[in-house]
Amino acid sequence: MKIATFNVNGINSRLARLLEWLDESKPDVACLQELKSPDAALPVDAIRGAGYGIVAHGQRAWNGVAILARGREPIDTGRGLPGMEADTQSRYIEAVVGGVLVGCLYLPNGNPQPGPKFDYKLQWFEAFNRHAKKLFSSGMPVVLAGDYNVVPTDADIYNPASWRDDALLQPESRAAFAQLQKQGWTDAIRATHPDRVPFTFWTYWRNRYPRDAGLRIDHLLLNAELAPMLRSAGVDRDVRGRTGASDHAPAWIELDIPGA
Repeated sequence: MKIATFNVNGINSRLARLLEWLDESKPDVACLQELKSPDAALPVDAIRGAGYGIVAHGQRAWNGVAILARGREPIDTGRGLPGMEADTQSRYIEAVVGGVLVGCLYLPNGNPQPGPKFDYKLQWFEAFNRHAKKLFSSGMPVVLAGDYNVVPTDADIYNPASWRDDALLQPESRAAFAQLQKQGWTDAIRATHPDRVPFTFWTYWRNRYPRDAGLRIDHLLLNAELAPMLRSAGVDRDVRGRTGASDHAPAWIELDIPGA
């Protein structure tokens, strides 16, 4: 089973690029973030025409997450985080596909910091970690895939010096990610690329993609039931270099799942 995460940065404006990638990469599951579209305006027919079932938690102009499954319908098991019922931002959706529980997230960016947006980021992260702890011990194979908006270490960025004031690198952000990992989650990209991890995000300015001046903020975390099934992981870097591309590249894992 191949599971991918991809911040599409606007599903309608970049639909051609998304469909192109789905056709080339053929993930069995694709977790999408930053749909920037309400549910009613999502290109559901085009996605189904490409052979994918979809469950989505959209939002006009901002945010929005979806889970796509090739040749089947994802079984929707929840939207939004427990403990964050008053949150109006569409950032989390959960579904079961082929016996795997998939959590798709778009964690708040948090900029500018300090301030209300960074406080919201940490509040959301705390609620996510509480929920993740329950999922980890659920007994099901679980993957938490998405745009975490956290650069875990200085090894996950081309040059931390120019980003030190950014919310993605703040000690509190990194500490929250570290606390999540202490629950026992396996960072699939890190586990399969111990020497040098591939980046997943490059800003549009200052020629950063051609220079590979990137960051790793898109992660796939596996619980103890799923981690032993990990075969490989990577990033489809070339997708970022295409005309009209998102500023993220898809990250993916391949799993040996009996009967999947």
